[in-house]
Amino acid sequence: MVRVPSPPVDDLDARLIQALAAQPRAGVLELARRLGVARGTVQARLDKLVTRGVVTGFGPDLDLRALGYDVLAFTTLEIAQGRLADVVAHLRAIPEVLEANATSGPGDLHCRVVARTNAHLQDVINRILEVQGITRTATVIALSDQIPYRVLPLVGEVGGLSSR
Repeated sequence: MVRVPSPPVDDLDARLIQALAAQPRAGVLELARRLGVARGTVQARLDKLVTRGVVTGFGPDLDLRALGYDVLAFTTLEIAQGRLADVVAHLRAIPEVLEANATSGPGDLHCRVVARTNAHLQDVINRILEVQGITRTATVIALSDQIPYRVLPLVGEVGGLSSR
């Protein structure tokens, strides 16, 4: 018999995550009231979600344009063998590099980068290139957000709420 692993979140966990997303500043008592469960249940579920790494933070979501960063770009870097650690350490020191993911296919790292203007983006790319080990880059500028970053539909799917 094939054992199917249980999903990382159940219906109540999914509803808790969605309630937190809808009202990030809601307290445990308010969340319990909204979900129709005991305060201790909400606190225990939330603690477990954090411990298991499902919920990774409670920081504010920021509008980068409101912070003055109007340009969003994606830069693909090809890295010389053995230089990945050096390049990643260098990228960590550049605040405009929001994230970097190791990828398959053409390119080794795919970076999400922001800048105030196109000229500032050129400066950011030049700073990226200051480290030894980058053999090639390709940068594309995002023109508009068609589907902004989201996870709640996925949470609903995993938690069994998508059919509601």
